[in-house]
This record gives sequence, C-alpha cells and structure tokens, in this order.
Amino acid sequence: MTTKYRRKVLNTGMREYLLTRIQEISKHYPEIRLFEANTDEDHIHLLVSIPPKISVSQCVNILKSNTGRMMRKKFRFLDEVYWGEDGIWSAGYFVTTVGVNEETIQRYIASQGEEDKGQAKLEL
Repeated sequence: MTTKYRRKVLNTGMREYLLTRIQEISKHYPEIRLFEANTDEDHIHLLVSIPPKISVSQCVNILKSNTGRMMRKKFRFLDEVYWGEDGIWSAGYFVTTVGVNEETIQRYIASQGEEDKGQAKLEL
C-alpha cells in the first residue's frame, strides 16, 4: 500500500505504530493471517494469507480503512498533510500470489528500505 501522493510520512515512530495496528487487525479478523510486514517512508509491504471467502479487495479495504483511521487519530499532523481527506493511502494497490518462493518474498519484505540505502543486497 502506498501513501497518498507518495508523501514520505512514515517516519520511525509512525512505522512502529502502523505495524502494531496491522497486527491488531489480524486479531479482529483471524482469517487474515499476517506473515511479514515492513515499511519504507511512503509505502508498506505485506505478506498476507486470506481465505477464499474474503476477496483481495475486501482485505485491502479492511487494512487501508482501519490503519488510515487509526493513523490520523494518533498523528494529528496528517490532517494538515491530507487536508481533511479521509485516508492516508492511495487509491490503488499491488498484489501478487506467492508460490514456492515464499522465503524469498519474506526476505525481500524484511529488508525493505535497506536495499535502497545500499545496506543490503537481495538475491532473488
């Protein structure tokens, strides 16, 4: 999920809060299983398992609406950044399925933000 206008608002404190809230959502929706999550300044990567009864768009809507609402409530400066609009997330999202390379996807998510800084080299 990408922040609206690709604004780089996810600083360290906000990242920790966001990751905590996403784990909390999994408690309210136990059928949505979160395996890995990590952020950069303007987006978040998630490795999630959802059952067939929940569509991908429903899952993304649950995650975006709940985290967006919680983030704006906790970090009031977001009201100024996004001028009273109701969300912090952009309208779209990217989804792909995981096959036999789930471990590679988990390593990629875990190293998010490090490779861009030249700190990690991910072998795909």
